[in-house]
Amino acid sequence: MKVTGTDGKEYAIEPNANLNEANLSGADLWRADLSGADLTDAYLEGADLEGADLEGADLSGTDLRGTDLRGANLRGAYLSGASLYRANLRDANLSKANLSKVNLMDTNLSKADLSSADLSSADLIEADLSGADLTGVYLRGANLRGAYLRGAYLSGADLSGASLYRVNLRDADLWRADLSGASLYRANLRDANLSKANLSKVNLMDTNLSKADLSSADLSSADLIEADLSGADLTGAKLKGANLCGADLSEADLSGADLTGAKLKGAKLKGANLCGADLSEADLSEAVWNDETVFPEGFEIPDELRG
Repeated sequence: MKVTGTDGKEYAIEPNANLNEANLSGADLWRADLSGADLTDAYLEGADLEGADLEGADLSGTDLRGTDLRGANLRGAYLSGASLYRANLRDANLSKANLSKVNLMDTNLSKADLSSADLSSADLIEADLSGADLTGVYLRGANLRGAYLRGAYLSGADLSGASLYRVNLRDADLWRADLSGASLYRANLRDANLSKANLSKVNLMDTNLSKADLSSADLSSADLIEADLSGADLTGAKLKGANLCGADLSEADLSGADLTGAKLKGAKLKGANLCGADLSEADLSEAVWNDETVFPEGFEIPDELRG
């Protein structure tokens, strides 16, 4: 198969093809076999690559803005430094692909397979990753501000130091994910699975964690000011030194949680279960509780607590 590029040159479209710096903007490459091809610094803006086979291809520095890559096979492809701004990668296979420092702003990655991919320092602002498979993905230092990840699978993912401001992670699976040092300010994590996740020193201010599973999660020194943790499962969670001032913990299960030195000033504890929790040196001033609140056995309720 041969295609004439916008530069007037004729290019062979075949496995292992040398298309370095080729100008194929807007080209019809539907279901093309470009596996192992060299497409470094090529121009593919607006091209139709739906269902194309690009497994193991080198697309570093390639211009893929607005490209249609729905259902394409990019397994193990090298895309470092490429621009996929507003590209459509729905249902694409990007497993084990290198997408470090890639521009994926406003890109459609819904239901894509990104398992074990490298997305370190990638720009995913406003990207749609709903239902995507991100198990074991490397997202360290990535910018996911305003991204949509509802129902995404992120178990074992590395999101340390990532920016997740106002990201939607409702119903997402983050089991054993590493989010240490990340910013989740005003994020939506309602009903998310964060069991055994590393959330130490994470910014979770004003974040929605209602009914989330945080059992055995590490939230030590996390900032949870004004966070909504109502109905959340925090059994066995590590909250040592965490700031929970003004947080809503009503109906939350904190049994066996480590809250040593935690700041709970003004926290809502109505109906919360703190059975077996360690509250030593915790600040509970102005916290609100009621008759349904279960405190640890032998715990002396401070006079300043008001129901």
